[in-house]
Amino acid sequence: MDFSLSDHQKLIRDTVRQFMENEVRPSVRQRDREARFPVEEIKKIAELGCCGMITPEEWGGGGLDTISFVLMMEEVARVDAAMATSLSVTNSAVQPPLLQFGSDAQKKKYLSRMATGEILGAFCLTEPQAGSDAAGIQTRAVKCECGYRLNGTKTWVTNGSVAACFIVFAKTNPEAGGKGITAFLVEPGFKGFRVGRHEEKMGQLSSPSVEIILNDCEVPAENRLGEEGQGLKIALSALDGGRIGIGALAVGLAQGALEESVKYAKQRRAFGKNISEFQAIQWMLADMQTEIEAARALVHNAAWLKDAHPGKMGASASKAKLYASEMVNRVVYKAVQIHGSVGYSRETDVERMYRDARVISIYEGTSEIQRMIIARDLGL
Repeated sequence: MDFSLSDHQKLIRDTVRQFMENEVRPSVRQRDREARFPVEEIKKIAELGCCGMITPEEWGGGGLDTISFVLMMEEVARVDAAMATSLSVTNSAVQPPLLQFGSDAQKKKYLSRMATGEILGAFCLTEPQAGSDAAGIQTRAVKCECGYRLNGTKTWVTNGSVAACFIVFAKTNPEAGGKGITAFLVEPGFKGFRVGRHEEKMGQLSSPSVEIILNDCEVPAENRLGEEGQGLKIALSALDGGRIGIGALAVGLAQGALEESVKYAKQRRAFGKNISEFQAIQWMLADMQTEIEAARALVHNAAWLKDAHPGKMGASASKAKLYASEMVNRVVYKAVQIHGSVGYSRETDVERMYRDARVISIYEGTSEIQRMIIARDLGL
């Protein structure tokens, strides 16, 4: 079994790392304090091809393998997890379902522009009373002379205040439950579409999470994605791929926390020597490194399976997301502990990383949902 990266994959990793160090790291702490979206940074990384890596070249993307996408996500999250979340949504939650289920006209209008970074995408499934229970959404879509009229409220919409294309899920046949959900491509300029309140979050502050209000929102019939009743299938397929991206994000964030901790341990002195010489610190760092490598192996395996044997990916994405998301929370905890009181200060990167990590075991499917999927794969 060969786990080595190709020269092209190494080039992608190193190029993104250099970009993040030079173009993003200097501003990340201030943007976090201001909860400011990285508009210019996203534009620049789009020029490197990072906004549509796995979308085919014919639709403006890079046509790259999922491992390359994972490497990009790791390097972005190593410096700025919030920026990585925004990139993950547009790359792996919005573009793949549009590629798989969209018409050529829809791909030309939306997919090609997203793949080049001209616009960003957003995924609208969660509602105030429907999170993990996707089939329980209450948003309605009714046919009308304009096509469809949507009514409902979506919450926790990543990129919601900056996106130009939203995949919105609504029930066209409420009596059918999950089988009555349909997906739509919605633009913020459509009549009846409104951005509501911005969530005041613990972490990932520069990645906007907003409420989307649909009040008799008029959506043309040609903006239905797939067929009526295919919505839940579309949503679940998107989440499978999205979980690989979030797993990679967790690995990258943990890697950044480890590197900060090693650097600090070599500089901080106590009792006449660097704290890196104390066995207690060495063991924490050793555990952090080991868990990161284990998570990376799960994520890369899921990414490889997605490309080589898509029908056999099964619960691999859930295993990667589950382990990586819980791993990163253990790692950032140790990172703050190694830094001591200064790790609790907003002057350090590990404090931000600690806050940014907590949501990773919640969004794109909670750890409990991942365990349900894995158990189902066991035939339980």
